[in-house]
Amino acid sequence: MTLRVAVVGSGPAAFYAAAPLLASEDSPVAVDMIERLPTPWGLVRLGVAPDHPQLKTVSRAFEKIAARPGFRFLGNVEVGRDVTHDELASRYDAVVYAVGSQTDRRLGIPGEDLPGSWAATELVAWYNGHPDFQHLEFDLSHERAVVVGNGNVALDVARMLALTPEELAPTDTTDAAIEAIAGSGIREIVVLGRRGPVQASWTSTELGEMGELAGADVVLDPAELELDPASEAELVAGSNIVQRNVDTLRDFAVRKPTGRPRAVRLRFRSSPVAILGEERVEAIEVARNRLEPDGRRSVRAVATDQREVIPCGIVFRSVGYLGVGVPGVPFDERSGTMPNVEGRVVDANGTPIPGLYCAGWIKRGATGVIGTNKKDATETVELLLEDAHAGLLRERSGEGIDDLLAGRGLQLVTYAGWESIDAVERLRGEQLGRPRVKLSTWAELLAAAGVEDPAGGSRSHE
Repeated sequence: MTLRVAVVGSGPAAFYAAAPLLASEDSPVAVDMIERLPTPWGLVRLGVAPDHPQLKTVSRAFEKIAARPGFRFLGNVEVGRDVTHDELASRYDAVVYAVGSQTDRRLGIPGEDLPGSWAATELVAWYNGHPDFQHLEFDLSHERAVVVGNGNVALDVARMLALTPEELAPTDTTDAAIEAIAGSGIREIVVLGRRGPVQASWTSTELGEMGELAGADVVLDPAELELDPASEAELVAGSNIVQRNVDTLRDFAVRKPTGRPRAVRLRFRSSPVAILGEERVEAIEVARNRLEPDGRRSVRAVATDQREVIPCGIVFRSVGYLGVGVPGVPFDERSGTMPNVEGRVVDANGTPIPGLYCAGWIKRGATGVIGTNKKDATETVELLLEDAHAGLLRERSGEGIDDLLAGRGLQLVTYAGWESIDAVERLRGEQLGRPRVKLSTWAELLAAAGVEDPAGGSRSHE
């Protein structure tokens, strides 16, 4: 008997979950991958910075997974809107949620909602062509932008804002974003880190690239690299990545500005306490932090009375992604994850719910890189197959959701439909010497997939 599994989401965790399911030798497995967008790959398509095409090549492995017998892609279907979790649970032997972290963590400070204060996730989605974010208008006319955060996304945002037209031209950044960044008035991008240089969570590659920008100098006051005793100890005991990062920062600190038109200024031990302005962002107030041992071989930031106001016209908050709950599925609002034990979703009593699993960021939080999801998803699937072998899954009452979707007039985007989108985008790019020119509206995407859009191009999932 074929084991039928719904995998909700189509990013790395979803494909890494599908792979061992489809390769199972215990019994044949059919995987329906359900995705609310018409396109797969998740953040590989819509989150990886456009000037990092090498990171997008992981999609080739996903294409091979999608070609395996038993795999189906059901795009343009949103769980909780077009079909309920209970409907999935009754029609599949198991449901695996791999929906990622779809929103941002907030700073929780006054002025955070002023016009000109943005989540970094919004800018990333905009320049990557996410169809839900193309209506946004970022005012880049101001001389100074502030990016709050010390992770890779913060560096991506700072770097993208600093790229020259020549650096942007060969990427798959949307045309609107290329035009806006190339014509922006931004001359300085300030990147604020809450803790110190040792605790910054970016990778060595991302940091090193900041020193290779054609149109921007990296500016770093050597005083920012003075370490407290706990940070010194953390550096000595730290990984090669941490030590390389600090070496790179020390190199930045002794560089002389070359007069490039833009500057990226790195700041540490600085926490925003308020975003200031009457009708829109005019400045950000920052507290200087001292670092204290946290008892876990690192440090915590403690705000001092020392304050500074940094004039700026736009702020990007990049302090982490946060998961969003699915109606009918347990969810921990504080952590932004589905409560689980090694991938088995549990109820309020901590008891595993038969047939319900999670993988990726919705399982562990927004940590790790693309490859981290492989081990994570494999762990989940091993337990799923173990439960199937032991007869612990729920008994299904149907053979999938095709009948439900058809009865509701929903227009599925199949994998063949995605391949049609992909072909159109690649052809458009080939004509301009770019990897692809993305279709970035619902109407364009659905039309390229050969699907009628009953909403007339207005099917937004905001």
